[in-house]
Amino acid sequence: MAAKHHVIGLFTDENRAAEAAARLRESPWQLQKVFSPIPSHKLTDALKLKKSPVGYFTLCGGIIGFICGFALAIFTSTRWGMIVSGKPVVALIPFFIVGFECTILFAVIANVIGMLTLTGLPRYDNLRYYDPRCSGSHFGLLASCEADGLEKLTGFFQQQGAEVKVFD
Repeated sequence: MAAKHHVIGLFTDENRAAEAAARLRESPWQLQKVFSPIPSHKLTDALKLKKSPVGYFTLCGGIIGFICGFALAIFTSTRWGMIVSGKPVVALIPFFIVGFECTILFAVIANVIGMLTLTGLPRYDNLRYYDPRCSGSHFGLLASCEADGLEKLTGFFQQQGAEVKVFD
């Protein structure tokens, strides 16, 4: 079995990187990663990425937080049994404040957990095939190919106007 080679094409122009990403999707090579110094809608559109499901984590966390906050307020109120000015022990309107605060708290925690879960962070395998210029001014497209397709892949990136770096 032939060894796989990883090639990164470094672009200074976002539009060229997006065009190359779109063409790379239609090629026989595998697009492994895209590195961008800024959030890029052009690259997102070129890669045809789906919307992130992190929002569902946030929604579930918010609902659970509201129920827990409301239940906590009711539980503590019934335990103390303090009747103030003839009001009922379980007064709903003041408990909404506790429910709202727990909604925000649980939603934020669920959002962070969802983001970490779906992205697989922390990841250290990306550092092997990473170029530090992608943190500053370059857009990087990392693709892999078999050993016999290395020249074609580097030629493809050079044809698209990229600086090419080959990893062993």
